[in-house]
Amino acid sequence: MASNKANKLAFLSMPAPASYVAGLGRGASGFTTRSDIGPAREGPSAEVIAEAQAKRGEEVEVDPEQFQDPDNEYGLFAGTTYEQDDEEADKIYEQVDEAMDSRRKARREAQEKLELGKHRAERPKIQQQFADLKRGLSAVTDEEWENIPEVGNLTRKKRRKEERSFVVPDSVLVGDRNKNEYENSLDARQQEAGGFATPAESGTLTNFVEIGQARDKILSLKLDQISGTATSSGFSTSVDPKGYLTSLDSVIIKSDAEIGDIKRARMLFDSLVKSNPKHSPGWIAAACLEEHAGRMVAARKIIKAGCEQCPKSEDVWLEAARLHNNDDAKVILANAVQHVGQSVKIWLAAADLEGDVKGKKRVLRKALEHIPNSVRLWKETVNLESSATDARILLSRAVEVIPLSVELWLALARLETPERAKGVLNKARKAVPTSHEIWIAAGRLLEQEAATDTSKTREQKAKALELVDHTIQLAVRELRKYQVLLTREQWLKEAERCETEGSPRTCEAIVKATIAMELEEEDRLDTWVGDAESAESKGMVGTARAVLAYALKVYPDRRNLWRKAADLEKLHGSADSLDAILSRAVHHCPQAEVLWLMAAKEKWLAGDVPGARRVLEQAFVANPESEQIWLAAVKLEAENGELGVARELLVRARTVADTERIWMKSAVFERQQNQLSTALATLATALEKFPKFAKLYMVQGQILQSQNNYPGARASFSAGVKACPKEATLWILASRLEEIDGKSIKARALLEKARLVNPANDTLWAEAVGVEERSGGAAQAKAMLARGLQECPTSGLLWSMAIWAEPRPMRKSRSVDALKKSADNPIIICTVARLFWQERKIEKARQWFGRAVATDPDLGDSWGWWLKFERQHGTEEHREEVRSKCIAAEPHHSPTWQSIAKDAKNSGKSVKEILEIVADALQ
Repeated sequence: MASNKANKLAFLSMPAPASYVAGLGRGASGFTTRSDIGPAREGPSAEVIAEAQAKRGEEVEVDPEQFQDPDNEYGLFAGTTYEQDDEEADKIYEQVDEAMDSRRKARREAQEKLELGKHRAERPKIQQQFADLKRGLSAVTDEEWENIPEVGNLTRKKRRKEERSFVVPDSVLVGDRNKNEYENSLDARQQEAGGFATPAESGTLTNFVEIGQARDKILSLKLDQISGTATSSGFSTSVDPKGYLTSLDSVIIKSDAEIGDIKRARMLFDSLVKSNPKHSPGWIAAACLEEHAGRMVAARKIIKAGCEQCPKSEDVWLEAARLHNNDDAKVILANAVQHVGQSVKIWLAAADLEGDVKGKKRVLRKALEHIPNSVRLWKETVNLESSATDARILLSRAVEVIPLSVELWLALARLETPERAKGVLNKARKAVPTSHEIWIAAGRLLEQEAATDTSKTREQKAKALELVDHTIQLAVRELRKYQVLLTREQWLKEAERCETEGSPRTCEAIVKATIAMELEEEDRLDTWVGDAESAESKGMVGTARAVLAYALKVYPDRRNLWRKAADLEKLHGSADSLDAILSRAVHHCPQAEVLWLMAAKEKWLAGDVPGARRVLEQAFVANPESEQIWLAAVKLEAENGELGVARELLVRARTVADTERIWMKSAVFERQQNQLSTALATLATALEKFPKFAKLYMVQGQILQSQNNYPGARASFSAGVKACPKEATLWILASRLEEIDGKSIKARALLEKARLVNPANDTLWAEAVGVEERSGGAAQAKAMLARGLQECPTSGLLWSMAIWAEPRPMRKSRSVDALKKSADNPIIICTVARLFWQERKIEKARQWFGRAVATDPDLGDSWGWWLKFERQHGTEEHREEVRSKCIAAEPHHSPTWQSIAKDAKNSGKSVKEILEIVADALQ
């Protein structure tokens, strides 16, 4: 029985099977560790796991393709074999899939990034949530940091104290017991010494007197270091008590992170200079790092090693000189020139270290012995010379050594007399035949000589100036021989430079010789006009004048060119130059009425009334039927008090020219002279001839209205709107007549009919809003304004009314909408300026008024508002500037300006006087 039991338990000592897993039969998933199976032992195989699952009665999962017969396959590719072609096809499909995936990769990554951003926006990290609070901590002062209370118990609950007890060691108890005991017997060593020697375990005695003396000595040394010298009046210290804390603030305290960065950088640079000791930038960077860290001794030591390793690098020597004081730097640079004697930078740095001019000269001349072909060294040496004679001698030697330096030749020519300068420039031209600067300098020299020589007559000076043109033309030809082909733009820049340096004749000569280069004939005119405008915008008036003069020689019959030239002279030239241009203009373009009128007006403005009459007489001969010339002659006579002559001119003009505008001006003239019956008769005759001219009806209606003949005025306006239904001003005059007559309903009806005939007309909508406001209906006016803005969304006039209709706090935002909708309309800009005026922002208001008049200088109300503003907040200079600019612009439009300028009481008044009246009338 015992043997049977032993046999049953014998398996316990037997080794386990190779694939045995404990507990697998009970459903447990066994696991092994590396210590159990070793580094490369695998787990149970699939067959073993399947056998164990079968013992438990579990169904074994069968792969459906495991026992499939290749001969009985089904599907599209059943019965085929996988050959090399199939493999290649699969590879091609994989490449196509990869290509398609890469095509959509950017879009997919962008979409994922967008989704991630949305997710981060919805669920930000805690770090991001508190980022603004962390940034706000930078503003916390030191006192606020110190006043932050310690974190305590914020739960307002009493916490139970955990009382812990410890066992006290016996040594503590014994020491505490013996602490208060007194020794009443002498030590054996004390007895041997007679009872007076204090025992010491170390065998030495502590001398407290010497310790105190050493402490006092150290303290006195520290005080001597910071103290000043003693004077008879007492002790003066060099420590600034007020600036002490400030100096402490200036000390840069490096953080741990920065110190760590410096240490890492030091290790990197150390590795760099050890691995590549001939790399000079590494030594320089290592020295700069130590300088930044405040270790100047280490920096100088490193750069010294760099100089030894890289003696041919000028940068290392310069850095070494920078890191040392002046005296040491001189020694360093003296050593540097032994290794890099051809370095210009080294010599210039050595010269800069010298304190006096004599020392600098000595260094630079020594440098020229080593580097005689350095232009920079010669220039620095010449600049140090105080006398022109010494400088001339040096430059003479310099051009011998460096004959190809144009800069040195030109400098020498500037120091010579005009006669000798010609010889210098001739030598320079032979030495450097490809330099255009030498040719230009020769032209400038000839111009200067002609301008300064007072012994020559005007004809001789003119011939001398012609030499300038000849020289520049020769320069262009010679340079072309040597294949030096400068472009038109480069020559024009040279011309502008000559003008800037005070040589207008040379500038003109360059333009004459080169302006027609590289241009097709059909592009000439437009290109030249563009060049002139570009030069004028840069302030190069001489260049623009020369370009236009050459263009006028080529195209003398282009009136637009003459007009541009006249405008240029009017803005930047003198009265004589303008008169000369206009005289030539009317000679070449006798049919150009505008040129005749400009010539006559300039004569008139200059006070030469007889000269203006002569110009107009010549204009009559060339243009006998010109309406503008007849009216200009009438205006000239009328404003100079010759009313009879003006009336006769109008009669003759009606006979010769016989235009609708002349008839209208005749009626206006008679109205201004208070001859109302004659004016009405003239208008009646004119209306028979020109029934479609709206201004005749306007003048007739206004005359009848001034006579209180409302039915006649109503009939005149009614006939006018029937004959000219597209004229908005006629409708407005008819509406205002009804308003004056107390018939506001009829005025509204007329404006409604006018808007039907003239859709999207902002003037009519503005008048309709004004009718409602004057009738006392603020709500109706606001509704009308809203309807007008719907039909005319870009109207500056309506937007301006909308801004002023808003309450004061809302006007600013309304003005922003107006600027966006109206695309910088001048009326809106003027309105914004007035808003700044209300807010007392003086400079901004002045800037916006300037923008308004620059956008459209023809609007007189903008000038009036600006003058009104300057009366209140500006100086007399500001007001005079507004007046002068307004006179130059000569505005004609805007409601208030037109009503005042066309009033019979203000006939004959100047632009300045009308501007003052408009500024008074604006509210």
